[in-house]
Amino acid sequence: MGTISPFDHIRRKHIKALSEYTNRNTIVYYSAWLTKPNTNNSSINDFDMEGFMNAVKGLDCSKGLDLILHTPGGSPTAAEAIVTYLKSKFNKDIRVIVPQMAMSAGTMMACSSRIIIMGKHSSLGPIDPQFNGVPAYNIESEFKEAKEDLKRNPSNAQYWAIKLQQYPAAFLKTALDAIQLSSTLVKEWLLDCMFEEGDETQKQVDVIKIVEALNNHHDSKVHDRHYGIEFCKRIGLRIMDLESDETLQDLVLSVHHSVMITLNSTPAEKIIENNEAKAFITNIPVKQS
Repeated sequence: MGTISPFDHIRRKHIKALSEYTNRNTIVYYSAWLTKPNTNNSSINDFDMEGFMNAVKGLDCSKGLDLILHTPGGSPTAAEAIVTYLKSKFNKDIRVIVPQMAMSAGTMMACSSRIIIMGKHSSLGPIDPQFNGVPAYNIESEFKEAKEDLKRNPSNAQYWAIKLQQYPAAFLKTALDAIQLSSTLVKEWLLDCMFEEGDETQKQVDVIKIVEALNNHHDSKVHDRHYGIEFCKRIGLRIMDLESDETLQDLVLSVHHSVMITLNSTPAEKIIENNEAKAFITNIPVKQS
């Protein structure tokens, strides 16, 4: 067994301390997209399932799960697979903690929990999916613009042909399906967990309000818009203030800072790790000279 790095030692110490305080399992899911924006593995994708399977194996699932998210988002279908797996393993007893940002499909994952723990500095975001960093609503808008412009100015056909050839065949349909899927999944997850109890009619009203607020295409040009804790409370999400428990706040922020230091100071681009020091870490590939 090799010598453990100081980054790993400090990070794992803090994750373990948080788990011991809450008496719950803890899994961190972090991406280095803020400091390594050109990485190819920053978003939520199907390969992440291996990391979550590794992190869950051997845990006492009856203790529930605190999932700490820091992600730009990614594939709704990959998020769906991960959420389905975690809910089945932990019997839906999941809290999502957002120390800083859980955007797009990360916000979707947060909505699958019983409660979201946020600080005054935390942010969720719009749930419309992205394709290679381009919001799906922007893709829809561009095709609509092309259609309307060609009705008025058929001579612009060559311009639009060049502009739209960046998208593969049937791409618009893919984008529209993804928009619909994100809303459908969030609605189902909210009703299944966060709003599992209560009057059926009122639950439907509350959940639809949340989904419409999170998937508001009128703001699609600012896909990375940040929704803070007060906004999230106002639209009806069940939020716990991280600051309401000073010890919990200190422990969560210690985990957050230690993971961010690892991402900033090493080749790591994504970390999926539990409180038992089982880690699945992907690194930026080393360029061959």
